[in-house]
This record gives sequence, structure tokens and C-alpha cells, in this order.
Amino acid sequence: MSFALTKRCLCLLVAAIPITNAFAQKVSVGYDKSADFSKYSSYTWTEPSLPPSRPLLYASIVGSIDHELKAKGLARTDSAGDLILIPAGGMEFGLTSVAGTPIMPSYGGAPPAIDATMWSGAGGAGQLSNLTAPLVPEGTLVLNFVDRKANKVIWTGTVKEKLDMAQKKKSLDRVDRAIAKLMKQFPPQKK
Repeated sequence: MSFALTKRCLCLLVAAIPITNAFAQKVSVGYDKSADFSKYSSYTWTEPSLPPSRPLLYASIVGSIDHELKAKGLARTDSAGDLILIPAGGMEFGLTSVAGTPIMPSYGGAPPAIDATMWSGAGGAGQLSNLTAPLVPEGTLVLNFVDRKANKVIWTGTVKEKLDMAQKKKSLDRVDRAIAKLMKQFPPQKK
């Protein structure tokens, strides 16, 4: 994974979050019901299309996600992972990042496919709109997992958090908790 991608993800989350003191994280996920999540053992991050405006925050976000995925038995690779992770988010006041599919086609393939009939999750049918929405609202991190071989999005998660940039340590703790809450839902539990 490149440091630049880590920076972008981190910057996206911090800049997207308006300065406020305390609000609970809001998490929603959707996934392809036909995907066999047990077959994935590695992942690769995409490169950000723009340099992160808050590189330390971006690095913290990527590090937190890496930690959560490692605990689930997935290994990070520099290229050709089973899954491609595509982050998007809005982190500056009034600035958002496009979060359509693909957000960053730098993983070297055609845009990943989304089959709306194959998705389920906490958000139901409306959840898919998070994937296809033209912009990611401030304070939001969207994380898409693309099956590299099938070239299709198999899981997407969204977390919203409010941060107070004047209290950086507290904000970083909130980011870590928000990511842990989001990643708790990956992979989806079989029902």
C-alpha cells in the first residue's frame, strides 16, 4: 500500500468531518449476497488521485483499517491483492470528494461493476445510493471493497463522525473507534 493512499483516506475523513465535539459514529454497510468472503486473503489499496490535505490523519485511518483487516486474517499487498480497497471521503469544510464507481480506477482495470439485485445490508436497497451518489458528504468515509478478479464491488461501508480539530488526540481516538465500528461489519455475517 502506498503512503499517498493512506494519506488521502485519512485526509478525507478528517476534512469531511465538521468541527464539533461529540456525536456518535453512524455506520452503514451493503454487500453482494452472492460473494464468498471466505475466499479473500489479501488486499491492496488504490492510490489516491489527489494528495491528502491532512497526511497524518490519512495515515491514521489507513493504519486503523489495516489493523482491523490483519486481525481478520487478511494480508496487505502492494499489488494484485484479492480485494482492492477504494476509499472516498470529504474532509475539508465545504469540500467533498466524488464517490461514484470507480472513485479511483488506479488499480488498473475497468470500473468495477455493481449489481443492485445482489446487494443487501443494513441500508437495504437505499444503501446502494451511497455507492452511486455523486459526492461524499463532509465527515464521511466510504470504503469500497472490489473483487479484483471479478472486477465488481462486493462490499461498501460508510462511517460518519464529527471531530474537533482543536482536540487532535480526542479526534484521532474517535477516528479509531469509528473505523473499528465500521470494520466490525466486514466480512458480513452469514444469516
